[in-house]
Amino acid sequence: MRLHLHAILAKIDKQKYAVMKHEFAEQINSTMNKLRDIGLIQLNLENESFDGKHIIVKGKEYNYFASCSYMGLETDPRLKKASIEAIEKFGTQFSCSRTSAQLGMYEELESLLGEIFGKPTLLAATTTLGHASTIPIMIAPTDAVLVDAQTHNSVKNAVQMVKPDGVVVETIKHNRMDYLETRIQILRQNHDKIWYMLDGIYSMLGDPAPLEDLKVLLDRYEQLHLYVDDAHGMGWTGKHGRGYTLSKMEFHPRMILTSSLAKAFGSSGGALVFNDEKSKEFVRNCGSSLIFSGPIQPAVLAASIASAKIHLTDEIDTMQNELYERMFYFNQNAVRLGLPLVSTDMNPIKFIGTGSHAIGYKLSQYLMNEGFFVNFITFPIVPNKFTGLRIVLTRHHTIEEIGKLLNAIAYALPKFIAEENYSMDQIHEAFGMVGTVPKQTVTEQRHLKIA
Repeated sequence: MRLHLHAILAKIDKQKYAVMKHEFAEQINSTMNKLRDIGLIQLNLENESFDGKHIIVKGKEYNYFASCSYMGLETDPRLKKASIEAIEKFGTQFSCSRTSAQLGMYEELESLLGEIFGKPTLLAATTTLGHASTIPIMIAPTDAVLVDAQTHNSVKNAVQMVKPDGVVVETIKHNRMDYLETRIQILRQNHDKIWYMLDGIYSMLGDPAPLEDLKVLLDRYEQLHLYVDDAHGMGWTGKHGRGYTLSKMEFHPRMILTSSLAKAFGSSGGALVFNDEKSKEFVRNCGSSLIFSGPIQPAVLAASIASAKIHLTDEIDTMQNELYERMFYFNQNAVRLGLPLVSTDMNPIKFIGTGSHAIGYKLSQYLMNEGFFVNFITFPIVPNKFTGLRIVLTRHHTIEEIGKLLNAIAYALPKFIAEENYSMDQIHEAFGMVGTVPKQTVTEQRHLKIA
């Protein structure tokens, strides 16, 4: 009788969960429709060409501060030329699973990426598909998984695939190393490996992972393993543009690093970086999306090879410094203007917190009227209290354009805060900010050397 009752209760719980899930989806659908209808998402561009920073929507031109092509390589003539030549040689597609056959460009590109990262590297059609191939076969039923609350959704989705195997999966508070260590101490009693899933640079707020603290924990606990998605860290920093994570720490034997070629690299695809060839071959042979999904097409492979060759020259250092000047200028002037810049770490993702949905909406609309397009970030992408504007810097933007954007925000934000009976203190409180002064001052940041 007790077992029967337990089964009934379990069924009821599943039904409640299904209903809640459906209701949540309906809420998301409603919100997304409203944002689309007011012209803040799902834009249809009318450009006849694209220079990397200007978009045309409904006949009006905007300076676009939402592209993740941080290094501006998507318009580089060398990448374009390589793509055109590849199409002329191989056509628009090579329609075959890599399990059967692959173009020789795959081998060349993986070799070049291996030079960039300094470790064996495997290509995936996208970073998302790379996660889906790697996580389910690298994590055993005897392991435990701890996922940072802000980790990219593509990682979280792949982690769900190991739950049916009985793997313990927990979400922990963002960047809280004290919580992480406590869970490690408890879980290591009954689990072979404890995987911590994180981003190198978090895609919404632009804050970095506490890699120095993680190095300490790796040395302290031999069961700890890292799975790092450094998609937003690649290209703009690190030797050969190998990314934020490897600019702050050596590749650890108990780490898997993933990255994206669809952002600063100027092309498309995902990179899976392993400590040894055996692990690379294991994922290559057994990863589901690597067996059953389609390949990266000739034009993209060729563009990626051209980009990789640029990354392996000193030219990438010059490009990084050009973007660095823009990042520094933004931080310096955002602080000077008293804007609620959530993270003042030196990276190209900038987030101006508004806390209130109404303030964020009004501010984004005002900026559009002034000719600027930035990402309005609110529920369901982030919790409501984390509403704000996500501003992305690239080498295409000029210092003058960045200055005009900041001045526009500084002019309008106090007005909308007053209209909504809100305060700057409430914004700071929502994001856990202490005033507008960063943990590390702008002056100190200016002297950081790009690794």
